[in-house]
Amino acid sequence: MLEIFSASSVWLTLRLASATLILLLAIGTPLAWWLATTRSRLKGPIGAVVALPLVLPPTVLGFYLLILFGSEGPLGRLTQALGLGILPFTFSGLVLASALYSLPFVVQPIQNAFEAFGARPLEVAATLRAGPWDRFFTVALPLARPGIITACVLGFAHTVGEFGLVLMIGGNIPGKTRVLSVDIYDHVEALEYVEAHWLAAGMLIFSFIVLLLLHSFNARPRAC
Repeated sequence: MLEIFSASSVWLTLRLASATLILLLAIGTPLAWWLATTRSRLKGPIGAVVALPLVLPPTVLGFYLLILFGSEGPLGRLTQALGLGILPFTFSGLVLASALYSLPFVVQPIQNAFEAFGARPLEVAATLRAGPWDRFFTVALPLARPGIITACVLGFAHTVGEFGLVLMIGGNIPGKTRVLSVDIYDHVEALEYVEAHWLAAGMLIFSFIVLLLLHSFNARPRAC
């Protein structure tokens, strides 16, 4: 019988969510800034690509990522040429796939925060001889802090709860790719409903607390 509580799957889930969030912030913040400030005709198509995971079934995205990451895929050939092997059924592959799937949950809140304060604060900073990088780090990022916090919470929580994509890309390897959501699936498949209930209830409580904290944060009055 499978254990009710798997420390390895909990630890792996937290590692995956943390690593994915770091990657998402590194990629998503400059992307959100570009989408919020650009007048390029590519804004629409790129914005649509970023939002695709919101409407695309995870199995569809997982299928194409398997092809892309596989030994015959372009990214798979690149990683093999670099001596890194292939990404499917590895932790690195899980991180990259999860980042792609959770991208809109990070980019859109940060983009909305950048667009909310408009160009006026940046123009004032420019008149004070602040350079582009200085304006971004000392003006734009502090003003966008609520959106960044929202993005962190949503990106982390969404990664913790993902199932379909991680199962397709990572499989079900104990201690390597078996995360909590896959653990619940294993219990259900083995008709171990009591064990599945405990894990599912834990994730339900976690999700509720995350949304409650996010709602409480967004409901707080902002300082002028």
